[in-house]
Amino acid sequence: MNFRKIRTGVLSALLGVLLTVTGTALYVGASGPGGQHDAWLDSWSAAQMSAADARAPNWSADGFAGHTIRQTVRPTLAGESVRITLSNLFGDRPLAITAATVANTAAGAAVRSGTVRPISFGGAPGAVIPRGAELTSDSIDYPVNARQSLTVTLYLSRPTGPATFHYLANTTTYRAIGDHSADIDGWAFTESSRSWYYLSGVEVSGTPNRDGVVAFGDSLTDGAGAWMDMDNRYPDVLADRLAVAGRPRAVLNTGIGGNRTVPDPTSAGQSAATRFRRDVLDKDGIGTVILVSGINDIGASELLEPWARPNPAVTADQLIAEYRLLIRMAHTDGLRIVGGTLPPYRGTPYFSERGEQVRDAVNSWIRGSGEFDAVVDFERVLADPSDPDVLAAPFDSGDHLHPDPAGYSAMADAAARVLIGKADQ
Repeated sequence: MNFRKIRTGVLSALLGVLLTVTGTALYVGASGPGGQHDAWLDSWSAAQMSAADARAPNWSADGFAGHTIRQTVRPTLAGESVRITLSNLFGDRPLAITAATVANTAAGAAVRSGTVRPISFGGAPGAVIPRGAELTSDSIDYPVNARQSLTVTLYLSRPTGPATFHYLANTTTYRAIGDHSADIDGWAFTESSRSWYYLSGVEVSGTPNRDGVVAFGDSLTDGAGAWMDMDNRYPDVLADRLAVAGRPRAVLNTGIGGNRTVPDPTSAGQSAATRFRRDVLDKDGIGTVILVSGINDIGASELLEPWARPNPAVTADQLIAEYRLLIRMAHTDGLRIVGGTLPPYRGTPYFSERGEQVRDAVNSWIRGSGEFDAVVDFERVLADPSDPDVLAAPFDSGDHLHPDPAGYSAMADAAARVLIGKADQ
């Protein structure tokens, strides 16, 4: 799918609009917030999906009409100015944003008094985002603290149709009827959801660099098994570990639960290579990507659920060919790519001995091929020492595939050691 990412900014009216074409994406941008020494750096991100990808009922299918939605995110990089990106990649009509605000998060749907600031788009309080496009707001002088929650509120006065969204937010989103974009308290927000809608990125101003990390993959990255509103997915904990180690940097989570590596899934987001440019290469300030993807390709052939179709039996050679494609794409853009081995999954509904042979072959290739710039051996970190084909009980969320918070913490520790050069070789 071709898409456009439109950058607005008050400066564009004064300095003109710079158009560049990168791959299939069109960018309309403005200068940085504070002159030539500042840059825009991605601080938080969510991979976008079609409403048809919803695995359970939520607000994405019907969309919104006369609603305010209040969403909480956790930026991983600090900055003195902020801007947001909203996505209509998979909408069926232009998306009208009537009003938007940013604020510091309080309890529930409330925000902190004195922190609510309006967000503008090309100097206007709202905007219309074309189908298949993403729109980045004007910058506002608003200090953002690393790893502290930020609330973005959108008022959508006109019917939106099916919403572009991210299913597994593991964070509560709130909804109210009418315009409550500037409310301090949360009393009007009487409905809640576990997904993010339209919000695809938060950027902050900073010194130009390529220190950031994208964690890319499926539900093991997205955070299935993590706790609601606790920010304890492995990329969240990785950002904490790097900061404690004196190596703070952005860590972006672009995982999608159920996502696959081999092309042509019909649900759970576009395949890895299809979305890799949008969700990795086009992020600002990124120098490394950690790839953990493939377990759904291996297991889907054992499932009968509609979301898994088409579900041919995928081979190790097919997965390795896709890994090689992602490696080439990363290296062409100057990124370092770290391969993560696939954890054990015996005991899940889609386990099979055939699939286990594929997983073993893939993991052997990841470890031994030398084609990744580095390897994080998540399998060995998470496996039961007495039975390496099983997820260790202290790390098992209960489904024998997804780690619990202790398991995600162990994954983050292993990834941090690789990123700061202290992994056991």
